Parts: sequence; C-alpha cells; structure tokens
Amino acid sequence: MSPSQTVAGRICTSLNSIACLRWFMSKGYAQGVFWAVMISLVSVSNDVLMRFLGERLHVVEIVFFRFLFSMITVLPLMASRGSALFKTAQPGMHVLRAILGVGAIGACCYSVNVMPLSENTTIMFAEPLFFLPLAVIMLREKVDASRWLATMIGFVGLMIILRPGTDAFRLVAMVPVTAAILFAFLNIMAKKMVSDEHSLTMLFYFGLGTTAVAAVPLFFIWETPTLSELLLLVMLGVGANLIQVCLFRAFSATDASALAPFRYVEFIFSALFGFVLFSQIPTIWTFGGAALIIVSTFYITIVETQKEKRK
Repeated sequence: MSPSQTVAGRICTSLNSIACLRWFMSKGYAQGVFWAVMISLVSVSNDVLMRFLGERLHVVEIVFFRFLFSMITVLPLMASRGSALFKTAQPGMHVLRAILGVGAIGACCYSVNVMPLSENTTIMFAEPLFFLPLAVIMLREKVDASRWLATMIGFVGLMIILRPGTDAFRLVAMVPVTAAILFAFLNIMAKKMVSDEHSLTMLFYFGLGTTAVAAVPLFFIWETPTLSELLLLVMLGVGANLIQVCLFRAFSATDASALAPFRYVEFIFSALFGFVLFSQIPTIWTFGGAALIIVSTFYITIVETQKEKRK
C-alpha cells in the first residue's frame, strides 16, 4: 500500500469517527433513548461505586468527595463563560439545597450499602409520588383526580415493598424513603429557581455548598483514601455531573414524554448489577411493588410533560 493510500485511509477513518460522534449529538428519538438509557446506567454505576467505597470509608467522606469532584469538574465550564455565571440572586436557596443535598445523597449512599440494589432503586422511584403533594403545598399547583389516583396506586406499591406491620418490615428501608422525600424537595426548589438561575450556576453552587456542609463533620471520621479509592471517588464525582449531561442531551434530542418509559431501565441495571456483583436476587414483593410504582409514576410523568407543553 502506498503512503498516499495510507493517509487517505486514515482520513476516511477520522471522518467516519466524526460522523459517528455527530450522530450522538443530533436530535432524534433513537438518540434520546440512548441518552436516557445512559442516565440509568451511570446512576446505577454510581450506586455500585458508593457500595464498594462504603466498605471502608464513612458515608460523610464519600458524600464530601462526590460533591468536591463534581464541583471541580464543572468549574472549567463555568470559567470558560466568564464571571456572569458565578453571580446568583438566591444565595439562601443554594445553602438550603446544599443541606438537603447532603442529607439526600448521604441517605442514598447508606442505603445502597445495607439494602439490595434493586430494592433501593425501586423505592427511589417513588420520588415523583412525594413531589406531587409537595408541589400542591409549596408551589400551589392544582392536581386533578387522576393524578391523585395514580399517586395513591404508587404508594400502594411502596407499601408492598416495605410491608409495614409485618415481620418482613425493616426500619432501614425508611432510609431510601427519606432520600426520595429529600430529592422531591430538591426538585421542588430547582423548579422555583430555574427561571432565574443558569443550570451551570445551580450545579456549581450545589457542589460547592454540599462540599462545605459535608466538610464540617469530616474532621471526626476522616480516613485517608487509598489511591484506588481516590480514583473511584473521582469517577463518582464525574458520574454525578455525567447524569446531568445525559439528562440535558436526552431532553434536547426528543420529547421528555417519549423517554419516560426508559427511566425504568434503571431497575433492570440495578437487578443485574446486584446479582452479578453481590449475588442479590429481587423478591417477588419487590417486583410487585415496582410494577405499581412504575405504572403510577410513568402516568404522572406523561401528564406533567403534557401540562408543560400547554403552557
């Protein structure tokens, strides 16, 4: 093969690679599905990382590094756009979100270390069920009877998994429930702030605030991470921002309502990872409760998306 043919072959390969990358950044249903599935995969991968890290490191330390590296990785994006994104008109809201964020991620980190991944993921799916009543109270939103009915069905599914009042009930299962409630509060606050704040500004100050809040008790429980643990902590922080990036790409590629069913691919990933890595097998109660929660939250997501389009 002549040198000119070799160069031409390399150019063609490079052009094909660029065309392939361009596909991922284009609009379209297939691209939206890809990014939606990636959200689930990265989310479950973060849960797995927190479980491995939790074998030696304290939850507070994991939370601290998660947000520290999350903030560091978003900082270059902020700096590239000048100083405007560092200005905020809602410092108090950022502080409150940071406190709630540490509680939410801390509870999530603890629960993945003491519960099966699939069960923890399913309970976390209940977050929209808590969002609805909070939206009525805090945002003064009006909710029709069908959405209240869907919420009640979802709570029935949650009760099937928790089984309160029976010998199968475990108090530790209330930890992911608490995390779901805190995430609902965070989403409510984000909905109130998003009209006045850039998404990068919210990401940065959330990372900065949560790092500062988690640093307070860090002095009492500090364990120096090993090099491998530090690498996993960096991956955890990058993964936290990657979820947001995938979310933005998914919703810019196609309608949110079209992607709603793919959110629940996370249950499949969590069940698969739990079985392969930790020999965990979901119970029939988890499958039954998950079915009701998925149906109800899927309906609520579709209705909420359609409502947003009519505004």
